[in-house]
Amino acid sequence: MTGLRFDTYDWSGGRETMLRFGPDGGPIVIAALPLFEEANRTRRFACTILRALAESGIGSVLPDFPGAGESSVATVDAKLSDQRQAYIALAQQLGARSYALSIRSGALLDIDVALAGRWHLAPQPGEDLVRELERTRAAAGKSDGEYAGNLLSPTMLAELQDAVPHAGGRRRIVRLETDPRPADATYIGAPLWRRSEPGNDIVLAQHLAADISHWIASCES
Repeated sequence: MTGLRFDTYDWSGGRETMLRFGPDGGPIVIAALPLFEEANRTRRFACTILRALAESGIGSVLPDFPGAGESSVATVDAKLSDQRQAYIALAQQLGARSYALSIRSGALLDIDVALAGRWHLAPQPGEDLVRELERTRAAAGKSDGEYAGNLLSPTMLAELQDAVPHAGGRRRIVRLETDPRPADATYIGAPLWRRSEPGNDIVLAQHLAADISHWIASCES
């Protein structure tokens, strides 16, 4: 099967939904969107990448994690530790040839799981995310715990504060050319996660899908 379809996965806290793209066999990419509002701004872009991967014969999933997307867990009850546990359960369900495709703070979710490799786009440390959340909250004049319309628990904020992306194993870091931090490759494009509304960049998505495809091929050889 190569089309888009809905599926589910189970973890210790319940059942979450996911979208599946491309074939079920072979290497499978697990896409993790950024946390909170950046997820809404990048979902269409991520789907464009996953569709392009499907066209090259690589399957993928775009899951909801506890407290995010269409999850039955309320955002205020979300914990980074639970989201990581859900990621582990999903990867175990998919099998040993799973690869991470994590965008921004999505790279904080694939920490504790055994994967064939990790491909990170502009990975963001949790400390930077918390700083941005606090700055946005203060600018909007919101009360403590309310960030861009989302209520976040002290536990979630504390877990994020100390969280960093996975640094070992087989990992490829990709950034936009305007980002001066170290990277294995850079591409021209606008940071969609910074925009006020959801957007897409088809050309960039195609370039990134080709990068991912070639990288997975090198990992599999």
